[in-house]
Amino acid sequence: MSAHTFAGRGSLVPGQRPSDPAPDRAATHRHYLMCPPTYFAIAYAINPWMHPDDPDGAVDTDRAMAQWEELRRTYVALGHEVSLIDPAPGLPDMVFAANGAVVVDGKVFGSRFRHVERLPEAVRYVEWFKTNGMRHGVRDTYLPLALAEGEGDFLTTSSRILAGTGFRTDREAHRELAELVGRPVVSLELVDPRLYHLDTALAILDDETIAYFPRAFTPESQELLRGMYPDAILADHADAMVLGLNAVSDGRHVVLPVQAAGLIRQLTDRGFEPVTVDVSELRKSGGGPKCCTLEIRPSAGWTPTPAPDEDGSRG
Repeated sequence: MSAHTFAGRGSLVPGQRPSDPAPDRAATHRHYLMCPPTYFAIAYAINPWMHPDDPDGAVDTDRAMAQWEELRRTYVALGHEVSLIDPAPGLPDMVFAANGAVVVDGKVFGSRFRHVERLPEAVRYVEWFKTNGMRHGVRDTYLPLALAEGEGDFLTTSSRILAGTGFRTDREAHRELAELVGRPVVSLELVDPRLYHLDTALAILDDETIAYFPRAFTPESQELLRGMYPDAILADHADAMVLGLNAVSDGRHVVLPVQAAGLIRQLTDRGFEPVTVDVSELRKSGGGPKCCTLEIRPSAGWTPTPAPDEDGSRG
């Protein structure tokens, strides 16, 4: 087992084999949690994208809301379910729902943010799951002891979880998650401060295919990725810098920024169906489609039952 892989209570799953491009890829139904950008603003600087004192970087709130709503409608049009959590005044980054938790097999692994400005977000996301989770196949919540920033740094497949470290999430949180969910968690170290979360440097496309920007990782992490995913799509610098890898895939459709032209061509060539959106207003804070999207993965065997919409959400 690699020194960078935490196996938790389960055994390590062998590396995936290269796969040929599939002409007919299958989409699977997903359930996403999102937060409207009602209070979105560049109020502070915690990554290189954020410039609160630059007039050219000021947020157009109406445009941000329209772009976010386009993203939400895109998921619904693809057949997915979207629930909403209420935004809160004074938490401008709460729109980036992916950072609020990671949900695997009905277990919520909450967040412990590195920057004090975002600390209250963690409480709101955990409380949402405590209040509404049972309706969505969520049966347990856990707050990590180490610094952890949700799906920003934890990307899940059926066989493993890829975990980022280097800027926001501590490696010890990788161990905690492995113990909680019983899946191997593979640590990957990020080196480019502009790609500060794993979901800005790597996208899960299906259980056998990822896309990533090699130069966002240490040489050791690049070697790990080549070994696990020898047929991965490699993004170039231009696509990485428009956050093209901050994408959301259902196994067939890949929702990503319209500006990522090269990545769009590669996805098409590999049998995926790119679905483009413009979230450039949210990119002013270093966010893209995936940042706005937290996937709810229910416990095994859970069957949804009709129920009234919960407070703060709608499907």
